[in-house]
Amino acid sequence: MIEFLEAIRDFTEAGGQVLLVIGLLIFVMWLLILERAMYLLVWHKQAKKDAIKRWKARDDRSSWHAAQIRQKMISQLTIKLNGSIPIIQALVALCPLLGLMGTVTGMIEVFDVMAISGSGNARSMAGGVSKATIPTMAGMVGALSGVFAATWLTRMVKSERTHLEDALIVKR
Repeated sequence: MIEFLEAIRDFTEAGGQVLLVIGLLIFVMWLLILERAMYLLVWHKQAKKDAIKRWKARDDRSSWHAAQIRQKMISQLTIKLNGSIPIIQALVALCPLLGLMGTVTGMIEVFDVMAISGSGNARSMAGGVSKATIPTMAGMVGALSGVFAATWLTRMVKSERTHLEDALIVKR
């Protein structure tokens, strides 16, 4: 366990302070993704059953008023389904931007070394180059993983909304 923590510390030192921010951002993003997945796979089923039960308990399911109540039920459940998906999408978009910020700060360090040493010594620039590339890589990995998860969540929400619309049938 100690070796694992030391490896993380070394990786963070090689990537700079921006890497910590990217790591925190990815951690929060995945917490939100897991919360949405749990809601979709576990808790939404009960809410859907309750909505269908309330709809079927109604005597009037064919009037304009009933259609409005149906639309309200669908909209309320859709709002619950979407939950934190917009926040997840914003965090996905933020990951590569923070990676770019890490690139810029790493390159500034490279230019500082070049200005101080007065030469293009590759060994003296290596630290800055790693601080430039590691945050970029981390931001892109976080964004890619988040894009796949956000796409899956969005697709599941659309599918659940369609199932709900089909289950709440309006009598004619």
